[in-house]
Amino acid sequence: MNKQLSLSQVVSRLADGMTVGIGGWGPRRKPMAIVREILRSDLKDLTIVAYGGPEVGMLCAAGKVKKLIFGFVTMDALPLEPYFRKARESGGLEVMELDEGMFEWGLRAAGMRLPFLPTRCGLGTDVVRRNPGLQMITSPYPDGEVLLAMPALKLDVALLHVDVADKLGNTLITAADPLFDHLFARAADACYVSTERLEDKFALSGDEARLNYFERYLVKGVVHAPGGAHPTYCGKNYGWDMDHLKKYNASATEEGGWDKYCEEFIRCGEEQYIARNGGMERIGKLRTPIF
Repeated sequence: MNKQLSLSQVVSRLADGMTVGIGGWGPRRKPMAIVREILRSDLKDLTIVAYGGPEVGMLCAAGKVKKLIFGFVTMDALPLEPYFRKARESGGLEVMELDEGMFEWGLRAAGMRLPFLPTRCGLGTDVVRRNPGLQMITSPYPDGEVLLAMPALKLDVALLHVDVADKLGNTLITAADPLFDHLFARAADACYVSTERLEDKFALSGDEARLNYFERYLVKGVVHAPGGAHPTYCGKNYGWDMDHLKKYNASATEEGGWDKYCEEFIRCGEEQYIARNGGMERIGKLRTPIF
């Protein structure tokens, strides 16, 4: 019943060509420690499904991504994710760009094991024209309305970061916004989570239990990774590290910038990564942005 794993053990369960969903939203509660471990690996030809942030740009820069299915890729305060932009402009990245609502509906369909869900999202927009494989469906009822049939976004693996977990695979997201992580978990064959704090076994009050947004049977492995969402922000634990994100952003304009970034922050390993960002004492003091 003990589902605790190391970062390397999680990545060892992934394979070339997998469809990998990454939870969080833009620069918010991304499973960056697991992403960094993927960057250290030989994995390739991945299909990444995400409301994207810097994890998408980093995986693109490292040549790990064959196809990207996304609603957006942003770092919020920084207008465009630089390495994602390079990948798009180079024309070497296969993409399926969706309306945010269509993306959500695709995850919901996969979680319910349905081939598609009908929606009005995307109708009358260029999203449909840019994705000629999307199909329409006519309501079988008297209204006869023509709707978009959003296909299920079925995932081989979902990667998430949570505030607290136990070794049985129960999780808590204590931030005000749980985002869509529960949909990623249910859309996947296997879900792996990193967590700020790890307990042996939860003993939850009613108020705490409502913060457990998806079932533990979905979780195949839990990694204890304090600071594991850095440089994105993690609810009540710490804000985003704008100094780090600006440095990462600037590296895209420098000769050999990606290699220099990797040398300083990826190849060093996770313990040194945290240390090179001032340790958990500094990370824990990063101010949470207000939206």
